[in-house]
Amino acid sequence: MSGTSRTSIRLTVAQALVRFLAAQYTERDGARQRLIAATWGIFGHGNVAGIGQALVEDPALMPFHQGRNEQAMVHAAVGYARQSHRLSAHAVTTSIGPGATNLVTGAALATVNHLPVLLLPGDTFAGRPADPVLQQLEVPYAGDVSVNDCLRPVSKYFDRVGRPEALIPAALAAMRVLADPVDTGAVTLALPQDVQAEAYDWPEEFFAERIWRVRRPRPDTAELDAAVRAIRAAKRPLIVAGGGVRYSGAEDALRAFAERTGIPVATTQAGKGALPYDHPCETGGIGHTGSSTANALAATGDLILGVGTRYTDFTTASGTLFPEGVRFVNLNIAGFDAHKLGALPLVADAREGLTALTEELGDHDGTTAEWMLSKADWQEQVDAAYAVPDEDARPTQAQVLGVLDTLVDDSDILINAAGSLPGDLHKLWRTRSPDQYHVEYGYSCMGYEIPAALGVLLAAPDRPVWALVGDGTYLMNPTEIVTAVQERLPLRLIVLQNHGYASIGGLSEAVGAERYGTDYRHRDAFGGFTGPPLPVDLGANAASLGMRVLRPHTVRDLREALADARTATVPTCVYVETETADTVSGPPPAQAWWDVPVAETSTRPSAVKAREEYDRHVTARRRHL
Repeated sequence: MSGTSRTSIRLTVAQALVRFLAAQYTERDGARQRLIAATWGIFGHGNVAGIGQALVEDPALMPFHQGRNEQAMVHAAVGYARQSHRLSAHAVTTSIGPGATNLVTGAALATVNHLPVLLLPGDTFAGRPADPVLQQLEVPYAGDVSVNDCLRPVSKYFDRVGRPEALIPAALAAMRVLADPVDTGAVTLALPQDVQAEAYDWPEEFFAERIWRVRRPRPDTAELDAAVRAIRAAKRPLIVAGGGVRYSGAEDALRAFAERTGIPVATTQAGKGALPYDHPCETGGIGHTGSSTANALAATGDLILGVGTRYTDFTTASGTLFPEGVRFVNLNIAGFDAHKLGALPLVADAREGLTALTEELGDHDGTTAEWMLSKADWQEQVDAAYAVPDEDARPTQAQVLGVLDTLVDDSDILINAAGSLPGDLHKLWRTRSPDQYHVEYGYSCMGYEIPAALGVLLAAPDRPVWALVGDGTYLMNPTEIVTAVQERLPLRLIVLQNHGYASIGGLSEAVGAERYGTDYRHRDAFGGFTGPPLPVDLGANAASLGMRVLRPHTVRDLREALADARTATVPTCVYVETETADTVSGPPPAQAWWDVPVAETSTRPSAVKAREEYDRHVTARRRHL
């Protein structure tokens, strides 16, 4: 740099950024991998002459994936990061204007789920040679605001690189956040298009290989002692395993702890798979979409050991699941989550914390035998939901899952995010391996599944990857099918056609909104919906985008189609019409409440009745302090 004798390299800002990213690595437990393994991009003015030119300048530095929708590119990057246990991530580059603002939903999803993704949106001219430029948002009271500022609240780190030399501290700060298991999420470096193309003399040290070691903090001695005393005093303890178990790679440590102590384990959506479904200590999902076994243990427990969970409302049944007076011990790498619900905090990496607890606690008089009959009863309910009385009938949604269950092994990965499927999967799916169950339920974003499956396929290219979507979700974001075709990624897509928003339709009925606006039907003169379902053929749409499409009509056909898709080497869609929205789900009903406020006053009897039911449930809410 100026005023020093260091050797420098003259490159544009974009060229320097790509070269810098190619030299960044993470390391944990002695294993090293690239921090930014590839870049997704859609080019327009704002990045085509900057990042676009830099990528083509030296293609060997950075693998590139061409996206079709900016939000979808972030979802693909998130899928890759999750499958990579947050140790490797992707970057996403966009143009200015709508290309940049389309990132917001994906950024929120990444940050909510604590999953790393690097966002590189183009920005308006830093030098302001023409003001305004195309797609610029003019803000009369602030000349330095652009649409990219909407990414600030959904980013864990945000910087606008207004001068070339500012890239050095900004890029280093971005890598620190991406590699930090506590702070990670969406990281945004907004890049003005003139700055991207500007040349600068960069110090060689900026491009040297740099290793970001991912911490495994061990528990504080005093916190560990307090946690051990609380667990020893408990008569009816329960473990709630969340996504932190997976990201820490703590499954073996959890298994050892549960087997040593006999304490049963319930799982959140992010934690499902922490133990295989048939492990003696595994009780199923917990909360609104959980099993009766796990929820009964939660409702009668005197101590809850949360491991890597942030206790969302689905997990706690909106504060109604756990009893008055229960104690919480929260093992979490983030102090923010460790202190929730008035808990005794145990701030540590999940694997290190569980190992320490196992060593200190020793054998514990667990309650396994007391609930094994309940677990057997729940499995009978799962069997009943999966049962197929007539192989020649149209399948229900639960039966589709049941048929798939008979075909997969522990190598398969299932991806879902929204609709009625997350509830059905949390209740019913028999998870065989720690990473088989990939349900994004932190943000529950419709349209996540297809692009996320591409990210997972890039991280696990030799495994069967299934994206499960309803017709509503498919219509939100099918565009990355084209990317799967272009990159020859053998995506296995199951589209369940039930002609409407089945999940929200059921919720609408429960809260007195009478399924209004949830069916795909023609509108009548009064704004209602009437007549047969719309003549929409999503299978034909998938085929038009380049997928091979199979159309089973019966359970028997479905069995053959899924077996065919599982061995496919090209993107393959199984398009199946399920039973009507009223019978789309065959699983047991919700085992715990979920708070969706109901109209306090209404002239419609359905809403009045729903409010009475709401008032009955809400009185059971407790604040654990």
